[in-house]
Order: sequence, then structure tokens, then C-alpha cells
Amino acid sequence: MHAGFWKRFLAYMIDYMVLLGGYFLFFIIWVGFELLLNGIGVEQSTKELILGILGVPIYVVIPWLYYAISESSSKQATVGKMALGIIVVDQHQQRISFGRATARFFGRILSGLLLCIGYIMAGFTERKQALHDILCGTYVMNRNSLDHVESQDIKTS
Repeated sequence: MHAGFWKRFLAYMIDYMVLLGGYFLFFIIWVGFELLLNGIGVEQSTKELILGILGVPIYVVIPWLYYAISESSSKQATVGKMALGIIVVDQHQQRISFGRATARFFGRILSGLLLCIGYIMAGFTERKQALHDILCGTYVMNRNSLDHVESQDIKTS
């Protein structure tokens, strides 16, 4: 059974809190790096350039790796999805690759455009897919429904 919009939304909120923790750790490192640059006498404009060049990619890399590694792992889920018992699968209900998880993550940019209509689609499509799921051929499923299907397959074999 496909996971519905609100379950997916709650998983996202949990993941957001997890990422905030990651950003907090990054912030501590950032402050330390800035203090180091101050200590060695780097000019303010140069310091801002260095921190800007390093900072922007970090705010993309942290969530990208979090989602792509988690969803392509044997758990098939981020912390938020695990908490709510949902997983990401392909059209054959198998684990997705890191590449597909990466495409799914960056496809979320399209889902967020135009008032998040791509996300809202998950509440109205037949298989509860958001735009990024449709583009990447992925589904968010309730784990227990897949366990039930697998146990049925084993009994009939």
C-alpha cells in the first residue's frame, strides 16, 4: 500500500529536524573556521568569499547525501520515514540505487516550484506519487504492506 500525503509530510518534518541537527554541527565548525581566518588575519572581503564558496555547497550536500544515502541503503528510508514505517522503492518494489535516489532528491526542486504543487500531487495521484517520484519511477510505500506481500509470496511458493 502506498503511503499517503500526510504520512509523507510528517516524515519530512522529522527529517527536517534531523537536518537541523546536522546544520547545527556544521555551524559550530563554521564558527571555528571563521575564528581561525580571523586569527590569521584574513581580510573581511576575502573571508566572506571563502566562507561563501564553502557554505553554499554544504547546504546542498548535507541534505542530498542524507536523503540519497538513506533511501538507497538497505533500510530504504530516512530517519523520518523509518519512524513512520514507510520506505522508498522502485516500480518492482525493490531498493533504489544511489543514482536514482540522487535524481529523486534533486527532482524535489521541481516539486517545490509553483507553490509545492509537485508535492501536493502525492495526495491526489493513484499511487500517491509526488512529481519527483513520477519523474524517477519511485514509490513511497508502507513497509508493513510490503512485508505482508513478501510473506504471501513465500507461502504460495
